[in-house]
Amino acid sequence: MHLGRTTLSKFLIQQLKGIDGASDLGALLVDVAAAVKAISAMTAKGALGGFLGELDNRNVQGETQKKLDVLANEAIIRACEWGGLVAGMASEELDEPHAIAPEFERGRFLLVFDPLDGSSNTDVNVSVGTIFSVLAHAKAEAPVTADYFQPGRQQVAAGYAIYGPATMLVLTVGK
Repeated sequence: MHLGRTTLSKFLIQQLKGIDGASDLGALLVDVAAAVKAISAMTAKGALGGFLGELDNRNVQGETQKKLDVLANEAIIRACEWGGLVAGMASEELDEPHAIAPEFERGRFLLVFDPLDGSSNTDVNVSVGTIFSVLAHAKAEAPVTADYFQPGRQQVAAGYAIYGPATMLVLTVGK
């Protein structure tokens, strides 16, 4: 019986066919999806899991960070930094781009994200989400801040996840 559904892996194989670096990009998007699953679990548990509340920290925009902001940020970094797919990551929750630890190989992509957009809504049970963009980084050396400021048309992938009664992941690889 065919239900008209597809898996993320099947979708990525179909959409990335013929694209240079397809296997690495697909693997990175699977890592992002793993982080989305972890964040989804945290948002679903909310106060019962001890994930809600504010911290004494402020992010780059001067907003008071929520506990879930920081945990979501950590989930994405942990899921994506170890595999040799990213050269660096930049997040709304960090003052500077996240450098890949020396024990991990650097890859060909930059990952830019807001780990929990709308986090001020968590205390009132309104949907929140994750926004991300994948950019190419062809340089051999570690990325500098300016490398993250690329025109949108140069993205190799982008997407968002919405957490609510169901979690929805939406992404594009330019097709």
